[in-house]
Amino acid sequence: QVQLVESGGGLVQAGGSLRLSCAVSGRTLSSYAMGWFRQAPGKEREFVGHITWSSVTTYAESVKGRFTIARDNAKNTVYLQMNSLKPEETAVYYCAAVDSLSKLLRNEYLYWGQGTQVTVSS
Repeated sequence: QVQLVESGGGLVQAGGSLRLSCAVSGRTLSSYAMGWFRQAPGKEREFVGHITWSSVTTYAESVKGRFTIARDNAKNTVYLQMNSLKPEETAVYYCAAVDSLSKLLRNEYLYWGQGTQVTVSS
């Protein structure tokens, strides 16, 4: 019933910017804290950041100062603004949802999107 759909991925040159979107359907976005993750070929899935119900954000150290997560509850959409992209950040980017603080703290995300490919060329 709850569906997450990422969009906005594509090819960008190193140093460039890209904004990803995650559209939530089935339930209102306001019910969820949202996380962003990425997975490069042959590597483990990596936490990028999350945004709470009250729009408090947390980021992985590797992306602090360059990436920004925002939410627009009226549009049921979460965004990941990525600036100064690096080739090593080429990956499939996923959004995920949790519906309680306990699950957020336990990293127990309930719903996942299918991902969107981001390719950063050198």
